[in-house]
Parts: sequence; C-alpha cells; structure tokens
Amino acid sequence: MATKLSQSLNQSQQLVMTPQLQQAIKLLTLSHLEMTDVIAKEMVENPMLEEVSHGEGDYKLDKLENQSKEAKADDFKEEAMMSSGDDIDWQKYVDSYNSTTYEPNMATPSLSPDDMPNYENMVSKGASLAEHLEWQLRMEDLNDVEIDFAIEIIGNINDDGYLSCKFDELIETSNLEREECLGMLELVQRLDPVGCGAQDLVDCLLAQARIAEERSPLLEKLIRFHLTNLKNRDYKKITADTGVAEEQIIETAKLLHNFHPKPGRLVGGGETHYVTPDVYVVEIGGEFVVQVNDDGVPRLRISKMYQDMLNQAESLQNKEAKEFVEEKLKSALWLIKSINKRQRTIDQVAKSIVKKQQQFFKKGPKHLKPMVLKDVANELGVHESTVSRATSNKYMHTPIGMFELKYFFNAGIGGDKGGVDAVGEVVKLKIKELVDNENPKKPLSDQKIADLLSQEEMKVARRTVAKYRESLGILSSSKRKVK
Repeated sequence: MATKLSQSLNQSQQLVMTPQLQQAIKLLTLSHLEMTDVIAKEMVENPMLEEVSHGEGDYKLDKLENQSKEAKADDFKEEAMMSSGDDIDWQKYVDSYNSTTYEPNMATPSLSPDDMPNYENMVSKGASLAEHLEWQLRMEDLNDVEIDFAIEIIGNINDDGYLSCKFDELIETSNLEREECLGMLELVQRLDPVGCGAQDLVDCLLAQARIAEERSPLLEKLIRFHLTNLKNRDYKKITADTGVAEEQIIETAKLLHNFHPKPGRLVGGGETHYVTPDVYVVEIGGEFVVQVNDDGVPRLRISKMYQDMLNQAESLQNKEAKEFVEEKLKSALWLIKSINKRQRTIDQVAKSIVKKQQQFFKKGPKHLKPMVLKDVANELGVHESTVSRATSNKYMHTPIGMFELKYFFNAGIGGDKGGVDAVGEVVKLKIKELVDNENPKKPLSDQKIADLLSQEEMKVARRTVAKYRESLGILSSSKRKVK
C-alpha cells in the first residue's frame, strides 16, 4: 500500500529565548549581591566593559528606552546583531552607545547614614558547636584516653545539642569502663551550653537542673515523670501524684522557662547569611520616597581602547579576532541594557507597592492591605511573571524594618457576604492578640476566635483559624487550658 506524502504551511507565533533575553531575565531574578557578583565576573571576562570613574563627566547615563515599557522580547531584538559583520557600520553603532553606561540612580534624594541599615548588628561567623565544646574540654584535667572519648561524644552531637547515636554504641568503641564513660558524658553535658550530649529532652533538662544554684528535687521529679502533664497544664494530676500543692507546682514549673530544650542552637555555628536591601524607602516631608540600591553597581561603558579598534575594523585582517571583538561588543551592550532594565523594573514595582500600602508604612503590619501580583502588573502594563521575578529574593529597607518584597503580596480573605478583605498576616496578628489576652482557664476555641473576628467584619472559617494558629505555634484550646 502506497503512502501519500503532502506538504503544508502553518503560521504561528512563539517567543524565542535568545541568550540575551535569558540574561535579562536572569538579572531581574537575582538579588543585589548576586547581581554585583555577575557584573564583576562579566567585567573580568569581557574586555569591552570598562568602569567609569566618578570624576569623569563625559559619560552620563543615557535612557535606552521609555521607562514605562516592559522587558519584552521586542526590547531585545537582534536583527542588526545577527547580520554579518561586514554589513554593520560598527563605528556608527558604537558611537550611538559611546555614552551608554550604567550609573547610580540620582533621581531621588541620597540616603543619610541614619537611613541606612545598621551593619554593626550583623554577626560574623563564630565557632561551630563542636569547636566551642572541644575548646572548653581542653581546659579540663584529663588523660589522652578520656579526651579522645569525650571528643568522640562531641563529634556525635547534632546542631540541636543531642547525641545522634546511642551512647552504648560509643562505649563499645572505648577502652574506658562504663562508669568512666558515663563520667565523660556528664562532663560534656556540664560544658557551655549546658545539656549538650543528652540523648532525649528529659536528659537534657535534667542536666540543666543539676547545675542550678539551688537544686530542686521537685523540679527534677517534674522533669522525670510529669513533662506531659506540665505541657497539658494538668496540675491537679501532678498534685495527686506528688502530694505537693498546686501553687508550688506552678511556681516550680516556671523555672523551666529558663531552660533550653535545644541548647546546641545557642551557639551560632551555622553560616551567616547577609541580606542587602535592593530598595530603600525613606520618609521625606511626609511622603515615602523609593530609591533602588545602586551601591556596589559599577558605572559601565564600552572600553575606549576597543572603540578605537572598531574604528579601524577594516584593518582587522584576522577573521577570528574580528569575530571576537564583535561578540564581546554585543555581550557588553546587552549587559548594560539589561542592568538598566532591571533597575527600572524594580524601581517601578517598589513604587507601586509603596503607593498601594501607604497605611502599612505609616502604621505598621496590622494595616497591610490585600494585594496580588496582578494588581501591580496591571498598573505597570507588564506581565505577572515580570513582577514575580522583580520581587523574587529582593528586600526593601523601610522606616519600620526590613521586608521581603514578596511579603506585600497576599490575597484578601474574609471578604465574603459583606465582610472586609484582610491579609493573612493581619489575621495572624489578630489571632495572636486574642490568644495572648484570653483567660487561661477558659481559652478561646478556634470557632470562638472565628466568631470574634467576624465581629470585626473578618469572616474567617474555623479551619482557617486552626491553620493560622498552628503556623504561629499556638497549641489548641484544650492544651492551653490551665486545669
């Protein structure tokens, strides 16, 4: 049976993700520190790029495009660049960009030192938990065998401060007697922070209770046998078992508030993560002004030396050399253009956020209004994905603190049937406030909290209250009740 072959033409549109467009999108998603790293790397690899010193006034920032346009594929056309090098008037092309640089945005007032974040509050990386414990261990009067076993214990302590293996397994690897091994374990548990090397919560709390200035047999008994009852606030059951008055049990249990269930967390051995704001918001004359962070972003232009080489392009007889120069020029121009596009987009998004959240900046988180990506996208005339990329991993330094840009985007809840739209973060704050002020003997149930919120025109379902309560780490009403 013969097979029939046919030809047909189909017309369709699709977005071609050129390397330049991918670079622009990547720059938009990067944080401030990541972007400066990328620029520094490009400047090393691309000889066409040159940083403009602050004293040079001949190279000012040219506006490449209308600031209200989105970074679409049309903004990154390559018709001229994709044609053959012989067809391009490189001198004319470079001259059109000879003042194309990226320089800090001077449209808004400079920030005073008081408006900048306090970098003195940033903590540098300290010793790890194991290093901290071993340093103290070396000051004890121990022989080599004892030190080796104690270091073995420390090496098996996790970040929370607990042994990550069974203690009997460590004893089997040692030449010490069992009692001597237990003595080394007790020694490690007495090191700062106290309680590290415990096998469970009871062991950890007992180690901390033993070093108290005045040891309390009742407290140690509560730790050994009644932690669950203390958690459920079932003081009557503890009274029946111990014969101690309920008031004394409550007072003794308060001592546990000074103990640390995860003592290892008291030593900051983890990597320190620094957050650099991408946007500053300062209040000037009663108005909130937005300024994109340009600190550390160099002013870029095309190298004058390579411009001279392009002026004499005909003299470049080596085809590979000519292609290299043309490729680096194209890459440099796109980087400069992409940086400008990134900073303008972030600036526009931040201004839109500030415009919609005036009450938040004036009165605090309780006045955060519902806002979604689509709201900002519609105002700026861009796609939601552009707003999403512009707010990803970006932080805003404000007069009331540092906030991730994503923080401001929350869908409204509780607005059905005449209720008022509220942001989830606002509802959480209200739930916490209600729980903090409740009668401990008659704690509020999730349904009761939902009813109280509805009185403030926040119509929230009981299951929504339960979800937010759990995210806040608040126990259920039955477990909060003081019996």
